[in-house]
Amino acid sequence: MPKSTITFVCTECGGESLRWAGQCPHCRAWNTLQEFQVRKAAKDSKPRPLEPVRAQPLESISVEGAPRQRLAWGELNRVLGGGIVPGSMVLIGGEPGVGKSTLLMHAAAQVARGGPVLYVSGEESGHQVRMRAERLGALEPGILLLAENDLDAICEAIRAESPRLAIVDSIQTVSDAGLEGSAGSVTQVRESAARLMRLAKEIGVPIFLVGHVTKDGSIAGPRVLEHIVDTVLYLEGDRRQELRILRATKNRFGSAEEIGVFAMGEAGLEEVPDPSAAILATAAPASPGTVIVAALEGTRPLLVEVQSLVNRNENAMVRRIANGIDVNRLHMILAVLEKRLKFSFAKSDVFVSVAGGIRITEPAADLGLALAIVSNEINRPMPDGLIVIGELGLSGEVRRVGQLERRLHEAARHGLTRALIPAGARAGRPSGLDVVEVRSVAEAVSAAFPNPIQSGALIKEAGLTVS
Repeated sequence: MPKSTITFVCTECGGESLRWAGQCPHCRAWNTLQEFQVRKAAKDSKPRPLEPVRAQPLESISVEGAPRQRLAWGELNRVLGGGIVPGSMVLIGGEPGVGKSTLLMHAAAQVARGGPVLYVSGEESGHQVRMRAERLGALEPGILLLAENDLDAICEAIRAESPRLAIVDSIQTVSDAGLEGSAGSVTQVRESAARLMRLAKEIGVPIFLVGHVTKDGSIAGPRVLEHIVDTVLYLEGDRRQELRILRATKNRFGSAEEIGVFAMGEAGLEEVPDPSAAILATAAPASPGTVIVAALEGTRPLLVEVQSLVNRNENAMVRRIANGIDVNRLHMILAVLEKRLKFSFAKSDVFVSVAGGIRITEPAADLGLALAIVSNEINRPMPDGLIVIGELGLSGEVRRVGQLERRLHEAARHGLTRALIPAGARAGRPSGLDVVEVRSVAEAVSAAFPNPIQSGALIKEAGLTVS
């Protein structure tokens, strides 16, 4: 049996230490060092002779290798950066039941039409995987199933079959008999991922790994697991909702800001090539508190519906709940509205939500969220066909955002007729779209609600017409 030495690995930064300590010496995080055993070769084993490694000029290295494998789903190709790169390793995480195995079974069926695919199942039996493939319509003769947890057996099968794609579901169920610890431990997960990564680079077979997630949504196991792989994808979405978002958080072969949109139906996942149309198709009719904003995800503009609800609460404790938007961003916008427009939310519960399960992280939706809150507070709907784009500053000014022209063209393509944008923005004006420039949140409210506002909360200093 090969011998092993003990070291300690930080689950946050992946740094190593020869002895345990309460604080990681690298990232200074507390209580993150865990025992990790590194296997050493036996004394009687003879190292293989290796030729001297010589450096070579970077420009002399050829990039004409095997082309990317393009899948039938354009949404998956977009997130991967154009397709599957030979010899790459992709880690897919997500909450239990969100559809990780379903997504990979669809991908396996698409790749298997051009060659063999090895599907390694460490959690389900062959019968269970067969039933899921039949239900999804993904029962292809090119899919080879291996129900195995032993890392050596998995590596031998990948070498023997040399598939176009290998899928390991999941990395937390794989174990190496030469290491101590149960499957899913820091030692097993790190060593298993490292060996599979070396194998993928050596023989040029792309490998997809499924990773479990913790309660806070991060991938379980050592943080170094995400540093080992080439691409990290997260499948987001509520199991009770239709849409699923596949988001790239790391990608060595493409953009790490792209997303793919899928819909979960009775026959499994289906790609949504036009997410804006799908989201707007289920949008609520014009009512107080709803507004359309244009969010940019990578290179793709998305038209999403932001909803708000302001409810009077006489209790001492008020609530601020945000779904799909950072709650700290909501607090800032409420403070701006109180300071600049003289609204008062001290005795009101404020709820905001992004329809369809979309999560907005960029500030271009600030102005739209502010107008949605004002619309619900004064109980007046926004005009039909209006889209709002702009970042909101602490002094109430509306700041410019990137890729404005692309957002406006997306709005015009879906039939919207009017847009509120930051003043001074240099962007083309699509035909059929009336563009109104605003410099402050007060001007935006006046442009969105041109008639007198029946509210004592607004004062003339805000630049609004109050009756």
